[in-house]
Amino acid sequence: MAFSLMRGSEANDPFEVKDGRVVTKTNHAGGVNGGITNGMPVTFEVTIRPTPSIALPQESVDLRTGEETEIEIKGRHDPCIVPRAVPVIEAAAALAACEVLGI
Repeated sequence: MAFSLMRGSEANDPFEVKDGRVVTKTNHAGGVNGGITNGMPVTFEVTIRPTPSIALPQESVDLRTGEETEIEIKGRHDPCIVPRAVPVIEAAAALAACEVLGI
């Protein structure tokens, strides 16, 4: 189940002792509690929104007239962003890791 759809009681990340170590049962917090790493693997998820220019009519506003209108995009004008997003996500993850590590 998506973390964002969970109730607070489901998203809690209780601690337990496993093999003599204090660990979390689920690591829902991604290894960070209150901005401090908790000894669990630091993880995160990334979501990339779909490309907005689709070949279906879409609601819009004509900025010249201020009137609501409908537009329909012909052809593909935006490239697949996933290959471009990867280095950006890697860089953001590196910056976040540096922040977590206090570097």
